[in-house]
Amino acid sequence: MLIRKDDIVEVITGDDSGTAKAPTTGRVLRVLPDEGKVVVEGINRVYKHLKPNRRNAQGGRLSKEMAIDVSNVLLFCQTCRRGTRHGKRYAADGHKVRFCKKCGNEHSGKALSKPRPAYAKK
Repeated sequence: MLIRKDDIVEVITGDDSGTAKAPTTGRVLRVLPDEGKVVVEGINRVYKHLKPNRRNAQGGRLSKEMAIDVSNVLLFCQTCRRGTRHGKRYAADGHKVRFCKKCGNEHSGKALSKPRPAYAKK
């Protein structure tokens, strides 16, 4: 899975998808790789109804984000200014990095692997 925590993603399907002119974007709060889901800030909000108890005497409704499938989001490219498909490749120093398949620019952020001298360009 190429999506990591703190990445900016664009939601492409579902109730919170937005429109082509005004796409919905958000920051990834959590990644659930075993389930193939991500939790995005402000997306797929639900209400959890709380019964009154000793700690919360009044009870009420708690709004929280639920996970959405990773296939419903695209990683946001800062150069293209939209959600695009991304791939991975080795950089000149041997690090594995993510890159935008539309413009070819590397995605800023942490490298995906340690530098491997065998893949470094000489």
